[in-house]
Amino acid sequence: MKNYKYSIIASAFAALSIVGCNDLDTEPMGSTITQDQKEETVASNPERIEASVAAMPSLFYDFGKILGEDYHSDFGYPAIMMWTDSRGTDMVSPVTGYNWFSSPVEYSDVQATGVGTNLVWRTMYKQLYAVNSVTKMIDANTEDEQLKFYLAQAYVIRAFNYFTLAQLYQHTYVGNEDQPCVILITEKNQDEVGANGAKRSTVAEVYAQIMSDLDNAIELLSNTSAVRADKRYASLEVAYGMRARVNLVMNNWAAAASDAENALKGDATPYTISQVSRPGFSDDVDASWMWAMITAETDRQVTSGICNFPSHMGSLNYGYASVGAWRYINKSLYNAIPATDVRKGWWLDENCQSPNLNAEQAAYAAKTGIPAYTQMKFGCYKDEVYTSTNANDIPLMRVEEMYLIQAEALAMAGDPAAGAAVLENFVKTYRDPAYKCTSLTAEGVQSAVWFQRRIELWGEGFSYTDLLRLKKNVDRRGAGYQEAYVYNIPAGDDALRYPIPQSEIEGNPMLTESDNNKIAKRPSPVADL
Repeated sequence: MKNYKYSIIASAFAALSIVGCNDLDTEPMGSTITQDQKEETVASNPERIEASVAAMPSLFYDFGKILGEDYHSDFGYPAIMMWTDSRGTDMVSPVTGYNWFSSPVEYSDVQATGVGTNLVWRTMYKQLYAVNSVTKMIDANTEDEQLKFYLAQAYVIRAFNYFTLAQLYQHTYVGNEDQPCVILITEKNQDEVGANGAKRSTVAEVYAQIMSDLDNAIELLSNTSAVRADKRYASLEVAYGMRARVNLVMNNWAAAASDAENALKGDATPYTISQVSRPGFSDDVDASWMWAMITAETDRQVTSGICNFPSHMGSLNYGYASVGAWRYINKSLYNAIPATDVRKGWWLDENCQSPNLNAEQAAYAAKTGIPAYTQMKFGCYKDEVYTSTNANDIPLMRVEEMYLIQAEALAMAGDPAAGAAVLENFVKTYRDPAYKCTSLTAEGVQSAVWFQRRIELWGEGFSYTDLLRLKKNVDRRGAGYQEAYVYNIPAGDDALRYPIPQSEIEGNPMLTESDNNKIAKRPSPVADL
């Protein structure tokens, strides 16, 4: 007998609601609303649609709503950032009792009942529940300026969520277009899905939905005078930035370069060398940030004290990291960063020092015994050393990423000289005055960009999916991992994609065990370098 209790089909799409979704002011996904009722709902209760739209970005960063407050790694998309980065090669962390992200370091999370797959799956589909509630209420052909803006927000977030899911539950797009991916549910098919369940859509079908949503969002945002209240909401440039990310994975090089160029037309500007010469990356008002998770001191993840991104990531504030769950950079990567690059100070050197720390921060690091190669990129809330008020904002998109996408895409589209010029100008202007890009081939520039992405976007949730899209091995040799977790996992290995959660297989009438990804064995360690 099927067990529907934790299935997204039963809970999110047949009005039983996923954990935490019943506090949203939205119709159940399985309900039938006619067009007349939809227009009446929006017209007669604008506060309702506004609240529903505001609920969507709030679900990016929410504690204890998926697995429960006993799981201190359950705090929304920032936890997924840490989970996936921990599966890669560049964010090293010790396997200890204080490290709630030990299982992705170990690769003990490659199970259909694992915390990781359930955290990702249910977090993303919970937000999709909220998004589809909005798209169901608003006429896709609306002429109302504000409703166009609201609908665009739903489309961007839906694209973001399916893009996240697609990258983690199947191998990368190119070469796997016909492989089963995730369950594709929108306002158009949700009633059928709620009644009968659904099979996995193919990778190509999921990416087609992602691109359709982003195309629609760009069209809507290009034709509305409504503007966002703050960076929780997507601007036109953010929509272009999201499409640039997707085109990069799809190897649509010219389109990715064009989208990145359009994303750069906004008012976001990169951090200067001076601005990144100290711990930071904690405030959405920074000009570099295009899209953000904005945090209030009263948010539950903050009042929890330790169940938030700064607690698990931060080195200078109170939390799990400060009692031993440190986040280190890959030692080989650190050693390859030139001394002239300001970002070398984002981590402690082999002598446990960084020129980016002020006297108070350096004294705290020495007193606490923070190990070599520990991150100093992410600063404390209000720059208060050892604060327990971990109300840092968290970036979803920074403008620096767009320069890196543009450089890679131009090179791979057939103009490596143009790509190299973009890369050299960016790095030389904003990070390392001595930098020169000497690569002459498309693949050489792509490799140079990947090196810069590994440094610039460290800790922001890109390192693992970059390995997947570039079809690189997860090669931890020489990185500084504990002996038992030095892996060299081949690209395309089953361990590099998550299985569909067992609860979904059991609760979805259209899925059986044979529909799941092959359950991988935990990798075996190899000799370190």
